[in-house]
Amino acid sequence: MEVFEIFNVPLFDLPSLSEMLFRFLINTFFIFILIHFFYYRKSRRLDYYFTFSLISISIFFLIFLLGSVKIKVGMALGLFAIFGIIRYRTETVPVREMTYLFVVVSLSVINALALNLSYLELLVTNMIYVVSTWILESFKRLRHVSSKLILYDRVDNIKPEYRKELIEDLHQRTGLKIIKVDIGAVNYLQDSVMLKIYYESGPNEGTSVNDLLKLPKNDYL
Repeated sequence: MEVFEIFNVPLFDLPSLSEMLFRFLINTFFIFILIHFFYYRKSRRLDYYFTFSLISISIFFLIFLLGSVKIKVGMALGLFAIFGIIRYRTETVPVREMTYLFVVVSLSVINALALNLSYLELLVTNMIYVVSTWILESFKRLRHVSSKLILYDRVDNIKPEYRKELIEDLHQRTGLKIIKVDIGAVNYLQDSVMLKIYYESGPNEGTSVNDLLKLPKNDYL
């Protein structure tokens, strides 16, 4: 098929356009399954839903359109830089969200860069990702643990010998199935302590930590 050019730049190239759009549809379909049916079903985090979707689209077109350029080493370093940018001057991304982000980036790179693979091999690769995620998300022993910061008003219960009483009191107040408690800053003047509780969350419960990450240092001893 003849390719029309302007200033040595192709005006349109139907085979290349068809290849790009078909691979993009494959990538979008499987990324949607991972995000909507596996991640969002448990976390209900629309902010990460938005982030994962746009990162997938961005990575796909970035890799596909620059794939012919010989910058494989730089491209690999750039992917690591993406994770550095996400953590730069922001709150720490939870482990589950970071894992899904890595899967989204990996699938987008594979679908965009693996031009030597047949469409059948590409579909099988995407299916392996989806099936593996489904199996791991369905495994009951892999509990989905969330965390939350709590300003607690009974300092006496933070002693090691009262750990069971502390967990029971927190369970009665919050209704959460608490797995572990970390003790933070203590204010004996106001009889309060900052706790970080880890609990097993349900399928419809979010994983976000409270907006209040820490109290002013002057309030604690």
